[in-house]
Amino acid sequence: MGRAKQVADLITSARLLLGLGLVYLGWSRGAAGIEPAVWIMIVNWTGDCMDGPIARRSRPFYHTWVGDHDLEIDMAVAAGLLGYLTLSGFIDFRLTGAYLFVSGIVFWRVGIPPALGMLFQAPIYGWFIWVAIHQAPSSGWCLPAWILAAIVLTWPRLPREILPGFLAGMRQFLTGSKEERHSPRRAG
Repeated sequence: MGRAKQVADLITSARLLLGLGLVYLGWSRGAAGIEPAVWIMIVNWTGDCMDGPIARRSRPFYHTWVGDHDLEIDMAVAAGLLGYLTLSGFIDFRLTGAYLFVSGIVFWRVGIPPALGMLFQAPIYGWFIWVAIHQAPSSGWCLPAWILAAIVLTWPRLPREILPGFLAGMRQFLTGSKEERHSPRRAG
């Protein structure tokens, strides 16, 4: 009983290790590691799409520390990708420092509302996709293709739950509403 939740937590934990692997890849291979970084991110994003649905299959449903911190793990992976981009010379150290400093102040002041946590990741992923397409087009184009496939596969859930949840969270953050600001994004 609960094996589905254990599998989901294992996938989520493995994703955290992938984020650390990205930092190592940037340190050890620099810009030459762009193609492996693309495939690491595809594996990571696939795991991120799988862990929630797997966790929701667990009966009885229960919370775990890993599942309750999925957003923070997502952000840690994005930070690992930022580390890769910086160590590889695709982003200046000063820009990375400023981004992390400003983000840290915002999160310290307001916590990590789910929508803001997702917004933290967006510029990092966007820059990585742009860099990958320009530096390694044969694998770089797999990133937007993967995103398109994920949209198609999650389509019923995307417009009904994910997008409205993100927009409501951003609205709450921007209007200063503290209700449900810190509610978990999802189980898993």
